Amino acid sequence: MKPNYKPPFSRFVKKAHKPLQLAIEDAVEEVCDNPDIGEPKAGDLAGIWVYKFKFNRQEYLIAYRPPTPEARRQGVDVELLMIDFYQVGSHENFYDELKRYLKSER
Repeated sequence: MKPNYKPPFSRFVKKAHKPLQLAIEDAVEEVCDNPDIGEPKAGDLAGIWVYKFKFNRQEYLIAYRPPTPEARRQGVDVELLMIDFYQVGSHENFYDELKRYLKSER
């Protein structure tokens, strides 16, 4: 599956130092290989999944929206499916910022 990076995700990665960028890249590859690896969210964030990983004893979260199960079951070529990556960061204010971005995107 192909990643599709939203602006908040790209901004964070661009500002991060190189080792963290590489750790984020590895986490994105894991998510692309297995989109069900994260935890689905409910309520305001329904449809969003969050994958957690650690870097230098700090936990980081990646918010993404995998393709719908129907799209995956219909035999669409896996290379054509896109995963939207919305945000990456530490837990502090992560969900508030994510909700704000999703609200502004609509």
